[in-house]
Amino acid sequence: MKQIAAVISILALSACSTYMPQRYSISANTNVALKTIGAGNINVGSFKGPANFDNSCRAAGPIAPPDSMSFEAYIQKALADELKVAGKFDEKTPKITLSGVVEQLSFSSSRGLTGGSWDIGLRVTSSNGKTTYVSEHYEFNSGFVADTACKQTAEAYFPAVQNLIEKLVKSPEFLTLVTS
Repeated sequence: MKQIAAVISILALSACSTYMPQRYSISANTNVALKTIGAGNINVGSFKGPANFDNSCRAAGPIAPPDSMSFEAYIQKALADELKVAGKFDEKTPKITLSGVVEQLSFSSSRGLTGGSWDIGLRVTSSNGKTTYVSEHYEFNSGFVADTACKQTAEAYFPAVQNLIEKLVKSPEFLTLVTS
């Protein structure tokens, strides 16, 4: 009986945590940029994930977006939320629908021992036939201890996605994506 209790204790103490970024919130810079474009009635269609992505962080546990979302759904929702707040979103009678493929998604929680980075590459395609690619390389301080480093890595996904969406919206190609 003592052996069973010892095994259960060891398993409980070595159980992995899941590290999550915060829910997406709007970027003021992206909001201002979206309000300057003349286009509107934009919908956001489906986003697909990368072919390969390992969400494990240092044997401490996986990194996973909140609300049981996939990483690509997090980016999709981020773009839709930005368009909604800027008054450019229209799900019912859109003139344009944007869809996406996350072609690159990777992170490091041990860049230079105590640093970390996210790399995200997104191809966005418009229902008008135009396409563009944007990418973000986001560096941050992660920490030496696995638990801290993985927590910091998860939290860094949010600003990495904010930067990615801002790059998309501010790119010269964005206007060609959202006009007929």
